[in-house]
Amino acid sequence: MSEVIIVLPKERFKALKGKDMNALLRENLPKAEETLMAEREEVLREKIGKLEEKLREMEGKIEELREFYENALKDKEFMMAERDRLRKENAELRAKFEEKRRELDKVHGS
Repeated sequence: MSEVIIVLPKERFKALKGKDMNALLRENLPKAEETLMAEREEVLREKIGKLEEKLREMEGKIEELREFYENALKDKEFMMAERDRLRKENAELRAKFEEKRRELDKVHGS
């Protein structure tokens, strides 16, 4: 069993001198347990509060990321549509250019 050392003021020590220490400890143990439980509950409440605040912060960040992702998807769809439109336009311009070149080749080639 481990040793417990209790430091008391001189007056308190004199008042306790001659009394049954085991009985006093047994009497006061429930009060000490209640105090410790109350302190532990308070610490746990504080931790819960901090964790709930952290959770709210994380939920806010997740919502920001969700909005960013949705905007990025919209931008991607817009850019893909624009790319397709530019490809079609480029193909049309290339076809017109080839047609003009053939016409010029006919004129200069004849």
